[in-house]
Amino acid sequence: MPIHLSSTSRRAFMAQLGGAVVCGTNLCLGAEHAFDPNKIAILNDTHIGGAHPANAPIPTHLRDTVAWLLRQDRYPAAVIINGDLALSDGRPADYKHLTRLVEPLHQAGIPIHLTLGNHDDRDVFYKVLKEEKRPDATVVSRHVGMVSLPLANLFLLDSLKAPMVAQGLLGAEQLAWLGRMLDEHFDKPALILAHHNPRLGDDEKHFPGGLEDTEALWNLLASRTHVKAYIHGHIHHRDYSQHRGIHIVNTPATSFVLRPEVSTTGWTMAQLTENGAEFMTLTHLRDHPWDGAVRKLEWRSA
Repeated sequence: MPIHLSSTSRRAFMAQLGGAVVCGTNLCLGAEHAFDPNKIAILNDTHIGGAHPANAPIPTHLRDTVAWLLRQDRYPAAVIINGDLALSDGRPADYKHLTRLVEPLHQAGIPIHLTLGNHDDRDVFYKVLKEEKRPDATVVSRHVGMVSLPLANLFLLDSLKAPMVAQGLLGAEQLAWLGRMLDEHFDKPALILAHHNPRLGDDEKHFPGGLEDTEALWNLLASRTHVKAYIHGHIHHRDYSQHRGIHIVNTPATSFVLRPEVSTTGWTMAQLTENGAEFMTLTHLRDHPWDGAVRKLEWRSA
């Protein structure tokens, strides 16, 4: 799996998307700007459309998020866009527009990692971002990866069952890969990121659109005590729950909300610590109660 340092050439931009990043204990190597090796930016549900005008709300939200990240004194070691990259059914112009919007992060040398959701099309995604489909891929049918940070390993999953199908599915091949990878990398806490919510937690009305193979996934995760958290989007909301010792972190959508009376758009900054993580929510509505809210999570014992 490729290793990406914190600065690359323009020609290597697409190769950087989706690869792993390895940082030292204090700062990422090769950086002109200071990087925090244990800080992660989590975006999801960007829903970028190829025909979106520049000043439309959805691309503006992503552009504002990118600008905020670039204003930080220390950049995150990774920016993860956790599925539903495209507006509706994953058209080529959607992915091209997304690439233009995140280009400033590339210019700053910030590694970007992409997962896929139900509004993406895997084949179109690979046609536009050709370097994302690596010839040495260990899971041929899915877009997966691992990001190694000093205090945790991040496992990026592909829960896209089919474009425009609300339910998610990991499948036997991907679950087998995840089990092998978790067993090979048991020296650090493991955080699992995928677009779809598990059919677990507190908000049962969202269960039908979640992962169909939640039970198989959770049996795999719960038996490996170095797995600490599962992070997802898909619901366009924000909440925290726990099941069998594993934290479930539902992060807000960057694009739009389904229930504006209770939700708003935003992104999440995760600061890893020795025994857990602090998740801070940032919102595009600066007077929203979520903005700046921090949830401290403590990992279960190994």
